Amino acid sequence: MSQTVLITGCSSGIGRATAEVLAAKGYNVYATARRTESIADLEAKGCKTLALDVTSEDSMVAAVEAVSEGIDALVNNAGIQEVGAIESVPMDRVRALFETNVFGPVRLAQLVLPQMRERRRGHIITVGSMNGKFTWPGTGYYCGTKHALEAISDALRYETRPFGIKTVLIEPGFVKTPLGKTAVGRRVQEDGPYASFNDGVAEVTSSYTTGALGMLACSAEAVGETVLKALSTDKPKARYRVAPSAHMFMATRKVLPDAAFDAMLRSQMPKPGA
Repeated sequence: MSQTVLITGCSSGIGRATAEVLAAKGYNVYATARRTESIADLEAKGCKTLALDVTSEDSMVAAVEAVSEGIDALVNNAGIQEVGAIESVPMDRVRALFETNVFGPVRLAQLVLPQMRERRRGHIITVGSMNGKFTWPGTGYYCGTKHALEAISDALRYETRPFGIKTVLIEPGFVKTPLGKTAVGRRVQEDGPYASFNDGVAEVTSSYTTGALGMLACSAEAVGETVLKALSTDKPKARYRVAPSAHMFMATRKVLPDAAFDAMLRSQMPKPGA
């Protein structure tokens, strides 16, 4: 019997690619998005589709209840990004970021865990980021959500292991998806002391999957294949790094002391007040 997998954020990028990869391998895939019309084409690729807004309690409950056969694996993928200095990002944007990137995945895990515990099996797979281990200036709030997922995944892995549930965190580096450009397009414009800095960060964010940096990026399909790997083994790793950038930057942050890492960033990133 094939495993039933619920995937969030399937309208584009990693979520869409993961749904396609798993459906092609025979998994019973429920692909979700806020607007089902954005994922209707996935039905032709073997997926079932559901409306799911990870910032809405009613929507999350309804989606879980709609999977009548039960959920064997939850893939928490839905996420957004914010660009801007800590002082300059409005708090309503910060709260929305944490609602989508942290509180949504946590609540969905809470909703599916009772049925997994009853069957004494299941997977909770969360798409984090290499930025759960270090922070880029100008995207501190986004990186903060990914740091939070690291801690929550560690606790959840320990707490659910006795019930036969496997908890996995995926740590992609640069991925060729619309995430960065979408964040740049929706960022708040301001003329304050961080205006030129925010513009510089936006330029970097828009270009990390092209040019020289693009050589360190991976495809969304590569992340989907990594999710498949985690689902296909009885003993998955706690973490999977994906893309050359993840291996390179995470290793660099691990070996460099704070002062040296900050100096490296100052040589590469735009400077506030410049």
